[in-house]
Amino acid sequence: MKREIGCCTWIFGDASLEEVADRVRRAGLDGVELFGAVDTVDPKQALAIFQERDLKIFSITPGDADISHPDKDVRGQALAYYDRLMDWAVQLGGPLISCHGQVTRIKPVSTQAEEDELLLDAVRQICSFAGKRDLSVVYEILNRYETHQVRTVAEGLNLLEQVGAANLTLLPDAYHMNIEEADPAEALLTGGRKIGLYHAADSNRCGIGQGHTDFASQVRALDEIGYAGPVIVECNAPGPNPFTPDKGDGFRDIVEAQLAASVTALRALGS
Repeated sequence: MKREIGCCTWIFGDASLEEVADRVRRAGLDGVELFGAVDTVDPKQALAIFQERDLKIFSITPGDADISHPDKDVRGQALAYYDRLMDWAVQLGGPLISCHGQVTRIKPVSTQAEEDELLLDAVRQICSFAGKRDLSVVYEILNRYETHQVRTVAEGLNLLEQVGAANLTLLPDAYHMNIEEADPAEALLTGGRKIGLYHAADSNRCGIGQGHTDFASQVRALDEIGYAGPVIVECNAPGPNPFTPDKGDGFRDIVEAQLAASVTALRALGS
């Protein structure tokens, strides 16, 4: 099944949207997952930039917002961000909204049990915000070095069941699954129709084909479950500090080359 291919815009750092769109287009992609910079990016202008280059906005990456923090003020600010993000997304044509907790918070401030309950409540509210705008939400499954909550597809399915929102599905990521899942392809099969979006980067967070991840088995699993959405590539140039895309001079050129190579690799796998 030939799928559309996109990438996250944050992987280009602070490059202008015009530069990002030009690089994405040169790399042969079909669209992007736009970073949710609601305070600095005009959504109508952003939409025009990508449309002018015949690129789609498939989804939105949220900024860090601690939706399960036990401090109600911190949590309130996080939920207020998501509420504003929904209005921003409507002006972008209604792409999928990705949702997750504060990246880099890898242990509870209070207790795991309390924060898991707070997460459920927050995700219910986020899905309600989205539902009022006729939008859909995907919960991104991260790894243990980025979160203390929801690290596997099985945990994600449990979240879906407890939240009980019709507009909520899961976002597994090949890079995170490489760390957390015993068998990433089997995890995708387990997720089945509950998978709403799929992210891809190789085992070393570089482009597809530059690490040891078995993407052939994952593509077959996506075919088997009937996943027809895009593959969103979220690669980084090599280098330390996984929480910044800027790995030094020329990193954007490296990322662009990784994206082009990823398109070639995915097409060779029939996706």
